[in-house]
Amino acid sequence: MVGPSGSGKDTLLRYARDHLDESVPAAFAHRYITRPIAADSENHIALSEAEFQARLHRQCLAMNWQGHGHRYGVGREIDLWMTVGMTVVVCGSREYLAEAAQRYPKLVPVLISVEADILKQRITARGREDEAEIEQRLQRTLAVTCQHPALITLDNNGPIETAGNALVEIITRFAMNPIRTPGDSPVLLGANPRRIRRLSAPSYIGRPERE
Repeated sequence: MVGPSGSGKDTLLRYARDHLDESVPAAFAHRYITRPIAADSENHIALSEAEFQARLHRQCLAMNWQGHGHRYGVGREIDLWMTVGMTVVVCGSREYLAEAAQRYPKLVPVLISVEADILKQRITARGREDEAEIEQRLQRTLAVTCQHPALITLDNNGPIETAGNALVEIITRFAMNPIRTPGDSPVLLGANPRRIRRLSAPSYIGRPERE
């Protein structure tokens, strides 16, 4: 899952964790971040710069990138999870998507889309940045594009239940019917990339848009 800061990624992931049926073989990866844990942030594993570098040096991280003055990583445990047949859900980065797709060719990205005015309201409500920093975030959101042949766009402008239920359905549909060819590992997240290109939360529930 990728999307701009304030688009609701953490909230959607919490919703999916709470509402995904126990029978669905899916696992949510915890990120390693050089940032203290806060009450309103994701449930990540906080590392110092030295701890992060030590794990990176010893190849403990499957993916890693930088953003907003912090370093982010996803542990190599996800490879084991996929080997045993789990669908792995990762909160990623739009800038890192191309590199992640090279490492995991079957990856299917889900882009969380929010209108600019709603995004600004959400970022302002968090109270983490001043007005200038908020404007910088919004400009960065417009500047960063996200391209991938299997990209799914999930509209999160409405109630959390709408986009949340759509995300649960995406994870469930793929985890219960994984796309595989001989020798392939399960992809990180998604649906059939040949049949689904763009969807909004309301349109996906019950019926995906098709080419």
